[in-house]
Amino acid sequence: MKRLLNDGYDAVEELLEGYVRAHSDVVQLADNERVVVRRSLSETPKVGIVFGGGSGHEPLFLGYVGEGLADAAVIGNVNTSPDPMACYDAVTTVDQGRGCLYIYGNYQGDVLNFDMGAELAAEDGIRVETVLVTDDVYSASDRAERRGVAGDVFVLMAACAVANTGADLDAVKAAAEKANANTYSMGVALSSSTLPVTGKPIFEIGEDDMEVGMGIHGEPGIERKKLEPADAVVDEILGIVLPDMDLKAGEEVALMINGLGGLPLMDQYICYRHAHDMLCAKGVTIAKSMVGNYATSMDMIGMGLTLVRLDDELKGWLNAPFNAPYLKQ
Repeated sequence: MKRLLNDGYDAVEELLEGYVRAHSDVVQLADNERVVVRRSLSETPKVGIVFGGGSGHEPLFLGYVGEGLADAAVIGNVNTSPDPMACYDAVTTVDQGRGCLYIYGNYQGDVLNFDMGAELAAEDGIRVETVLVTDDVYSASDRAERRGVAGDVFVLMAACAVANTGADLDAVKAAAEKANANTYSMGVALSSSTLPVTGKPIFEIGEDDMEVGMGIHGEPGIERKKLEPADAVVDEILGIVLPDMDLKAGEEVALMINGLGGLPLMDQYICYRHAHDMLCAKGVTIAKSMVGNYATSMDMIGMGLTLVRLDDELKGWLNAPFNAPYLKQ
């Protein structure tokens, strides 16, 4: 794939500079320039929400900092966890005396570095709790071992909705944990992403091949096979996700089709169409729909499907008002 970059080693800094200039009414860089923060925090002190991870997944994570949503995003290098000082600096920048919640995908480097950031904050007397997002169905049979993908967005929405009510840190954490426990995702890649520094793909894949179950960093999936029509791909994903979540007729869900960066919206809506019809045929009600590029892998061609089992409480959280550059409702 062709890309418009300058020096690949400067890509993250130039991304952040461009982003905060484009959205200067909403966000700014903290003193630590790997931390994007709201230009103005809540007038009423609340639990601080810190979102974060490696760059290359835009609009994840920086796109979800804004009014009613995340207070800060901590940004690492491409596909690399943020450093511990950035994680710590995000907390000290947004803490309003109510403590902070870290939300990020379950990846070893992120866990290590965010944990160190929380330990540093504790030395300042700031309580920090963590919720790891574990929505990727294929990545492990044990829920606690799964990696986080586009489900990050739903977990963030739930936590922020509750934080905005003035709830304490324990309640905000519980809301994020509830959202995570009810969120299930799986994706398919048709191409690799291209690394800014090398200009080369992370992995090789044939022109007419696809990788079922691949992660957003290029982690291997279930199998590599010939590219199939959209309906067959959706059927294959649902055939794995639905049994895992044990979804029953009469239940309600949120349905997201997430583009991985290089898949046209045309294709994404074609996939949504079939997923919608298959769920309705099973007697499942789709109470919330999201289609677009929410958690990408740079220029990777592919998509992920995410389902969230809803009850009245979760449905209310996911429909709360948010105003960030990449999530407005």
